Amino acid sequence: MESGMDWHAAYAALAWQVELGADEAIGEAPVDRFAHEAAERAARAAPSPPPAAAALSARPVMAEADPVAEATAAARAATTLEELRAALDAYPHCDLKRGARNLVFADGTPQARVMIVGEAPGREEDQQGLPFVGRAGQLLDRMLGAIGLSRAQSVYITNVLPWRPPQNRDPSAEEIAMMRPFVSRHIALVDPDLLVVMGNISCDALLGRRGISRLRGHWTEAEGRPALPMFHPAYLLRQPQMKRQTWADLLELQMKLRVLK
Repeated sequence: MESGMDWHAAYAALAWQVELGADEAIGEAPVDRFAHEAAERAARAAPSPPPAAAALSARPVMAEADPVAEATAAARAATTLEELRAALDAYPHCDLKRGARNLVFADGTPQARVMIVGEAPGREEDQQGLPFVGRAGQLLDRMLGAIGLSRAQSVYITNVLPWRPPQNRDPSAEEIAMMRPFVSRHIALVDPDLLVVMGNISCDALLGRRGISRLRGHWTEAEGRPALPMFHPAYLLRQPQMKRQTWADLLELQMKLRVLK
């Protein structure tokens, strides 16, 4: 073996390595352990690389529920009033139903020429499961009787919302939007000659407008049929001086029914 180091020098170097603790030969090339450990520490401190784009695109994306679209589909599938009521009862996206005692669907005769659309149930309505049964309902019955109408024979009554809002608060825009397809289908199934739209919430849902003081008494159109906005009886209980205007509206309603015969 040719080498630049004689036998005695090589032996002395080996003895020195053994004395330092190097008692095993691992590789022919020398290894800088200090540099290797420094590289490992740097790798551990570095942030993890972002996942590959392919892996991200492979993850399933959960589509969020569209409450209005689901309400539209459920309402459209109902072919009878009983099916519509069941669809409302099964609808999961309106939180009002969680705090309500009853679903308030409708009252009156489904063959009526006049359909009244109110706003939302109050305490008495929530307890009995019928619309307009409290003081406002008693006033409504007297108003209808004054022009020869009644819920038992010639009027059908429902509300925009079938569940009572907490503390009788106004329903939110989202709640109205969710219930709007059900109201539309409700009107289509009853198919009245005309609508009476009572209160601001009802005007918002069916006419897309508020301001009942300006709207009342003026015939318009909703769901493809004549519609008359009127003060809500609950408002008349608070503002009895407005009964004069309501009497004029009732006479308009009576006249319209005669014209449509």
